[in-house]
Amino acid sequence: MYIQRAKSMYFVDGILINSFIELESSAIKALELKGYGKIDFFPVGPITQTGLSNNDVGDELECLKWLKNQPQNSVLYVSFGSGGTLSQTQINELAFGLELSGQRFIWVLRAPSDSVSAAYLEATNEDPLKFLPKGFLERTKEKGLILPSWAPQVQILKEKSVGGFLSHCGWNSVLESMQEGVPIVAWPLFAEQAMNAVMLSNDLKVAIRLKFEDDEIVEKDKIANVIKCLMEGEEGKAMRDRMKSLRDYATKALNVKDGFSIQTLSHLASQMEMIGGI
Repeated sequence: MYIQRAKSMYFVDGILINSFIELESSAIKALELKGYGKIDFFPVGPITQTGLSNNDVGDELECLKWLKNQPQNSVLYVSFGSGGTLSQTQINELAFGLELSGQRFIWVLRAPSDSVSAAYLEATNEDPLKFLPKGFLERTKEKGLILPSWAPQVQILKEKSVGGFLSHCGWNSVLESMQEGVPIVAWPLFAEQAMNAVMLSNDLKVAIRLKFEDDEIVEKDKIANVIKCLMEGEEGKAMRDRMKSLRDYATKALNVKDGFSIQTLSHLASQMEMIGGI
């Protein structure tokens, strides 16, 4: 699939990129070397969703009230995106890891599946909470909150109490976390997520990457140690500072007066107007 998409690049005049210079400077500069012929590349990001829809009510809003009552930077947000799922065994280990870490958390939980992208392909009406380890909800009720299947992610990341994001590293989640200055525990599942995780951890140093082999069950001790490192350790504090710097760059890129991404979009519009495209 990726090879086919790469080949199709030769048949277009330009490509819009949901990114910005400070985030992917090396990659963007490499593309600008014209190795792809006459193609122009336009970094116009970060483009993310904002605001709650009229349907985001009830439990979803209750979670925001819960977050407002927690100390600053004390809550780990756990979500694997729109399609990510874990096996029953891995759900158990993650639950025990969260409990063992001693950290506050808010976890978007789906019913288990042996396919990491099952939520994209199959729907289920089963209550995800019934798949948690026995007694977990009672033992963690003072520190944790479980949301079945979905959560208002952008609004959660905006809350000052959220100090970390255990994420699959899908690109939208990466940008949303970056725009709010929230560092990441990287747990990639499929597609390009592993590449995103490497960039975040090795290049930008705003994430701690959970390292595991394909089909390996990540055990509770490893999960707990990584969470504590991000939420309590000096390394985590340094990552939070670097992520806040990227947040500032992201904000600047979208400044209506002189933001690079805004200027790039304006330049693209002018080019299209000149050739009669609009």
